Amino acid sequence: MTHTYQLGQQAERHAAALLHQRGWMVLNRNWRCRWGELDLVLLKGSRLLVVEVKGRSARDRDRGGLDAFGAYKRRKLARAISCWRADHPEHAHQMLQVVLALVPLNRRMAPVRWLAVDHLG
Repeated sequence: MTHTYQLGQQAERHAAALLHQRGWMVLNRNWRCRWGELDLVLLKGSRLLVVEVKGRSARDRDRGGLDAFGAYKRRKLARAISCWRADHPEHAHQMLQVVLALVPLNRRMAPVRWLAVDHLG
């Protein structure tokens, strides 16, 4: 495993733990299809939440991961969500929200930035 992969997994675990504390249940982690990957898919009541996690250290120069979530990445994410929904028809009726979690690494008390994603494609 590379160091970058391990940091990404750390960021995803941190985001999942915070959401679990808020009552969300993790349905899938790192769910893959031919169109892409969904970092976290969670459920709370009748709501679904898809979280794209970007873990960054203080030295990264892409605005904490925000620049890594451009139009191409959003299109891939939209296709992967469609694929997930087709694979999980039992959740077809549930409201879906997509969130970008910018997780600071190597900074103990820095909060996670949660950004609602309004437009994917």
